[in-house]
Amino acid sequence: MGDLPVGPDLIIPAAELREQVSTSGGPGGQHANKTSTRVSLRWNVTESAVLTDAQRALLLENLAARLTRDGDLLVHADDTRSQADNRGLARQRLAALLAAALHRPKPRRPTRPTRASQRRRVESKKRRGAVKRGRGRVQDDD
Repeated sequence: MGDLPVGPDLIIPAAELREQVSTSGGPGGQHANKTSTRVSLRWNVTESAVLTDAQRALLLENLAARLTRDGDLLVHADDTRSQADNRGLARQRLAALLAAALHRPKPRRPTRPTRASQRRRVESKKRRGAVKRGRGRVQDDD
């Protein structure tokens, strides 16, 4: 198991990842009962040496619901009957989870409507009001 690239500025060393295999439920019949194909990948966010303080704070905030008491992030994969495929899936899921948690959305700059759009809006409101006024009672001019 090698290092796990998460993004251009973050690569998790293999020494920080702990992998555990266990038997998996689901399809496979007797094969699933006697082989360990489920892969659990564990990585400690609080003790990682590769994170900056800002990255650590962002991960702890965004992944708070997924972390254990010790600060471990745990990912499971038991989709296939192959341990190697599940290992790859677990690594992909961990990388995707971390990339999503570290993503900072571009801040929205408040904009103002243009003068022409304000004018169009007021004109349409006036037209609509005139239509509604025209729906009143018909008066006799006798």
